[in-house]
Amino acid sequence: MQWWLAAVLAGCAVAISVGIVLVLLSVRRAVHGVVAILEATEREVAPTVAEARGLTSDARGLTQEATRELRRVGDVVEGVHETTDGVARIVNAVAGIARAGQVVAVAGALRRGMGVFVHRMRNGGGNHHGK
Repeated sequence: MQWWLAAVLAGCAVAISVGIVLVLLSVRRAVHGVVAILEATEREVAPTVAEARGLTSDARGLTQEATRELRRVGDVVEGVHETTDGVARIVNAVAGIARAGQVVAVAGALRRGMGVFVHRMRNGGGNHHGK
């Protein structure tokens, strides 16, 4: 092999080696930049994650408390419903008694009217105006 060809090949090998070294250094800088960004992100996100966990726990507690309160309200509503049913039964009974009283009053009025009618018929028709 001729000496100049060996020199060209050696120069190409050196150029390729220098290029590979430069690419590896660029990759190293890029990796260090990505690592720095990930570390900063971790520092920023870690407190947020802890706070989100706390908020989730608070929300869970509030949900459980709301569920208990809704059960209590349901119990109160059930009691009011039962009380309302009892009052409705009492009102219906009083209304029945009032109707019975009205029927008795009408029967009494009819009886008295019939008594007056019979009395007047026995006395010959009588005077309607007390004369």
